[in-house]
Amino acid sequence: MKRWILGSTLLFLFLSACAGQGVGDIDDAAESTAETDAASAPAGSEGVGEVSSEFAGSVPAPEFPPGIDWINVPAPLTMEALRGKVVLFDFWTYGCINCIHMIPTLERLEEKYPDELVVIGVHSAKFANEGETDNIRQIVQRYDLHHPVINDSDFLVWQTYGANAWPTFALVDPLGNVYAMQSGEIPFEAFDRVISGMVEYFDSRGEINREPLELALEGASDPSTPLLFPGKVLADTAGNRLFIADSNHHRLVVADLETYEVLDVIGTGQRGFDDGDFGAATFSKPQGMALDGETLYVADTNNHAIRAIDLEAQTVSTIAGTGRQGTGLVPFGEPVGDPTQFDLRSPWDVELGDDGDLHIAMAGTHQVWTLSLDDNSLRASVGNGREALKNGKLGTSELAQPSGLFYVDGLLYFADSESSSIRVADFNADEVRTVSGPAQNNLFEFGDVDGKVGETRLQHPLGVVGTPDGLIYITDTYNSKIKVIDPATDETTTVFGLGGEGGFRDGGPDEAQFDEPGGLDHADGKLYVADTNNHAIRVIDLETSAVSTVTFPNPEALQIEEAVTVVGGNSAVGESLSLPGQTVAAGEGEIVLNIVLPDGFQINDYIDSSATFSSGDGAVMLDEEDATQIIDSQEVRVPVTLEEGSATLNADLTIYYCRYGEQSLCFIDSLLVEAPVTVGASGDEATIVIERTITPPDLG
Repeated sequence: MKRWILGSTLLFLFLSACAGQGVGDIDDAAESTAETDAASAPAGSEGVGEVSSEFAGSVPAPEFPPGIDWINVPAPLTMEALRGKVVLFDFWTYGCINCIHMIPTLERLEEKYPDELVVIGVHSAKFANEGETDNIRQIVQRYDLHHPVINDSDFLVWQTYGANAWPTFALVDPLGNVYAMQSGEIPFEAFDRVISGMVEYFDSRGEINREPLELALEGASDPSTPLLFPGKVLADTAGNRLFIADSNHHRLVVADLETYEVLDVIGTGQRGFDDGDFGAATFSKPQGMALDGETLYVADTNNHAIRAIDLEAQTVSTIAGTGRQGTGLVPFGEPVGDPTQFDLRSPWDVELGDDGDLHIAMAGTHQVWTLSLDDNSLRASVGNGREALKNGKLGTSELAQPSGLFYVDGLLYFADSESSSIRVADFNADEVRTVSGPAQNNLFEFGDVDGKVGETRLQHPLGVVGTPDGLIYITDTYNSKIKVIDPATDETTTVFGLGGEGGFRDGGPDEAQFDEPGGLDHADGKLYVADTNNHAIRVIDLETSAVSTVTFPNPEALQIEEAVTVVGGNSAVGESLSLPGQTVAAGEGEIVLNIVLPDGFQINDYIDSSATFSSGDGAVMLDEEDATQIIDSQEVRVPVTLEEGSATLNADLTIYYCRYGEQSLCFIDSLLVEAPVTVGASGDEATIVIERTITPPDLG
């Protein structure tokens, strides 16, 4: 749990008003109502019994400040408009692992109370990069949040409610009164007991509003992409393979290291926790990978598990974790028993060390753990579990959300994301030290400054890798840069990326742009970068200092049936278009399909676009072999026989298009065109014209 105490007159007034007036902790409220329920329930009853006004608050919730940005709703909400709903405020920041841990709990509550409860995410940013609305829009999609979110970067709502930690929750009753507040990771059961009692009480008074809240989910009209928020990447020179954690598609992708042809997809693409063969196994937002021969180890982050993939047998098994999120402090050095029966906590990366050791960046416990592949023992091997930037011995050091690992010669480098530093665990010397970032213990010392250790400022780095010449490359994630550390001089230098809000552009060091890159690996003089928010893998040639983007020659191998469905906008599966009627002459003629694309776009030649024509009337007749056409240009001509009469010509179009030179980033236009046709004895010509003008969605 992160703490940041802010003071203001408004905060003082609000807390003063709350004092002694029914605003308590959610856990305490749950315990209190449990006692009330037990006391009021009839003997032998398992139900709640008669509920009391203890489920009502007494301090009016303040109205939202004007001018803040709202996400996932078509228009700003007001507390007055939310009357009749139980409202749960989630004060969070998107790099915080404790906040991430609460997302499944919020999802369960939203599923149980779909019409009675409204969750509102109040995003009060720790890092500067997290305060940008466009970045929050990206993270709302990455975390699959389906509730309203506001950008509270100026901490107006935070201060009004008196929040002082991430995450903090405030519960507001259906009359708009604050009922309880509490910080930290709160169990589902505590929320559930209070919300169920609140719903029952106010429902008995006729004061619950079950009218669904209108949402406008972020990214709902965006086209699908072959990769979705890839988190990590691993290059295998011996096997000539590139492994990609396609994190938000919940799968692993295996590609040829030279041609980038997709060789295999591991996992169904649906979120789950199933072992089995490649076509049946499921993952939940996998991240880091490590390769040992033909075994690929994977940090299955949201399943809180380590998976082992047998690349020859094409099977997936679980070697640590239960699928449940762990709780509590894990002492340093003590084996935890059977790894498959122990609850892990957000493993973010894995790395092979010496003597059969698999190191695990256990972001959720602020430690590095080690799984011995020889004797199957699992233990915390770096860090005491407290969140801080504190160096010292392996067992007394304190880490802050380690998220990336690289091992060489007894040294385990790790990206310590929440302390905005790169640190190293020296197993030979039994010590942890910082190699880039601030020297003092302050989790709010971040920025974008090159220089020596202590002077350097990073912003939530997630990836680290070494090269044969001894240099250490990192993804300075929230600065959208790639930097290099020279251990010989303790100097950190920016080598690629322009910083700022990020972007997407190939080229040299003064041109290339990234957007929150999450991981990287090195092979044969090249860096492979998981450019997370750009949904792409980038390649940096260290000899030529050129950045390029991986393009899959067979992107159709990455299609997920459910994932290509796009709702709304100009690229919608199931959209129909009715054209004005046309009068044409009878005889041998043709159908002419014209596709109009804006400047800078082309038909994607790496995947087949198609058009299937049909007509239920004999006035328009096509040979069967001509009915389906591959679209390889913006004009398609199809021979047709026309006889006097009327008909409706249907054209089922699926058009893949892209910006020039960016074939791996594929937009989809899918629709059914209806073209009414009258065929006369004479006419201008025997040609039916269908024109489709495509407007790409606004991607920012």
